[in-house]
Formats: sequence, C-alpha cells, structure tokens
Amino acid sequence: MSRSPNLLALGAALALTGCGFTPMYGDTATSDIPAQLDTIAVQNIPERPGQMLRDALQDQLYAAGTPTQELYSLHVSYYINTVGTGIQQDSSTTYDRSTATASWTLTPIGDPKKNLAQGQAISVNAANVIDQQYFAITLESTTVNQQLADAIAQQIDTQLAAYFKSHPGA
Repeated sequence: MSRSPNLLALGAALALTGCGFTPMYGDTATSDIPAQLDTIAVQNIPERPGQMLRDALQDQLYAAGTPTQELYSLHVSYYINTVGTGIQQDSSTTYDRSTATASWTLTPIGDPKKNLAQGQAISVNAANVIDQQYFAITLESTTVNQQLADAIAQQIDTQLAAYFKSHPGA
C-alpha cells in the first residue's frame, strides 16, 4: 500500500507545528522577512573572492535585484584558506581543500557602531589538481570560489532571516 506524498507532507507539517515549529518565510505575522532583507545594503568586500561573495549576497537578499530602501548595512570580512593535500614526491599537490570563513555585522544606516546582529559562516570545498593545465586549474579554482561564495551567502541570508524573525520590529 503506497501513501500519497501530500498526505505524508501534511502529517509531517502537523507533527512539527505541535512542537512550535513555524516556517521561516511562512504565512505568519512575521512574513515581512523578505521585505526586511530587501533593506540591507551590502558593503564592499575586498579582493575578487569578496566581490563574488557580495554578488551572491545581493542575489540572495534582494528580490528585485537592488535594495528597495537602505535601512541596514551589512559589513562582511571574508577570507579563504587553501591547503594542498595529497603531496607527491616532487612536492606538488593533487588536491586542494579550501575553507571559506565570513564574519558579518548588521548595523543601522547612520549608526555603524550599533551592532544589531553578528554572525559567522563557514564552508568547505575542494578541487583535484592532478595533471591539469594552468587554464583548467584556474577555471577549477574560480568554480570552487563561486561555490564557496554561494554557500556562505546562503548561510548569512538564513542567519539574517532568523534575526528578523526574532526581532520583527527591528
């Protein structure tokens, strides 16, 4: 006997509401979270990986592509640490593991010393570098950096949404 996926989803939703679970972007009184995220101005982040993260954050936060009204400022410090593993006899590596770390602070526009929220996001990715040509390695590195930026942006977006959910009048 097979059960309908809709029936299972309904059962799961009912079970979660019993324990106080509510969806982040659900139809509740705090459903204005996307509108609040739309009011965050993402400040410049240095270096090319920082630019990639800033673009990814803007894609995550802005429903219309740009902030509707700038009420908050998001400051992010971002760095990527790459470690070569799989070291061969000639000291070359066969695998690069990259760990991206971002620390962020949300402040109101006009009062940069007043921290409303802060957090950290971490993501790990890797690339094989066995017998690849320089162009292929560069392309692989760019892909890894973009994937790291996307993952970090998603984490920061979720953390900001959680802040606005717990501070509806912020």
